[in-house]
Amino acid sequence: MEAPSRPSLLERLSALLMREPEDRAQLMALLRSAHQRSLLDADALSIIEGALAVSDMQVRDVMVPRAQMQVISLADAPAAMASQAIETGHSRFPVTGENRDDVIGILLAKDLLRLQAGEQVAVRDLLRPAVFIPDSKRLNVLLREFRASRNHMAIVVDEYGGVAGLVTIEDVLEQIVGDIEDEYDFDEAADSILLDQAGHYRVKATTGIETFDAAFGTRFAGEDYNTVGGMVIHHLGRLPRRGEIVQVGGLRIQVLRADSRRVHTLLVDLPRATT
Repeated sequence: MEAPSRPSLLERLSALLMREPEDRAQLMALLRSAHQRSLLDADALSIIEGALAVSDMQVRDVMVPRAQMQVISLADAPAAMASQAIETGHSRFPVTGENRDDVIGILLAKDLLRLQAGEQVAVRDLLRPAVFIPDSKRLNVLLREFRASRNHMAIVVDEYGGVAGLVTIEDVLEQIVGDIEDEYDFDEAADSILLDQAGHYRVKATTGIETFDAAFGTRFAGEDYNTVGGMVIHHLGRLPRRGEIVQVGGLRIQVLRADSRRVHTLLVDLPRATT
């Protein structure tokens, strides 16, 4: 007599979900129960949770802030544009006219090869149209629009029409699949400035410059940046690398965590008292 076949993973998961959860909380409880019973692995559960969370998030929650945007000015020389593309590793750049609120298009790094090859073409003719979206747009709606339009980047504007930042399809997908965390990451509920056991201050790069001034007695507010990360970028004139150290306003600031697109975490040391 032939032994009965074992139910497949899909069949076991379907049987578990036959209870028809009435709301999201019950759905998540069922999915976590499935994980505990080894019907879902931890990665699959995390992705499902991320996909559900995206529908409750807005663009302002994940965008690269204006102060940390890497832009190219239309007035830059082609060699400077190519150098910036190589240094940052980005594949797309907003191109600005008179200022950062004047985004006139998106330049693909690969199109710079035409200029490097000596082709006589105006940079303006290489630009792709820029997509502008409000900072209140839901991430699930944006992801659907990205897929439909095949765009990978959008410029985020605030309620007054000024540029607030930018967002890419990678930023949205990261909310679903997660990013790589390290020992320098903050808990989401943690304060933006923390004193560690070694006497160093760990500071989120998105900390407002007024908050930073109040904490460290500095006077950076009023300059052309809104966050401490923007202040470091402004001081260096470029996006810093992980481990890089700068001296600003008497403070020693080390970049603990940064990637090719933004600064995440900084380590700040106060000036040492002299005897």
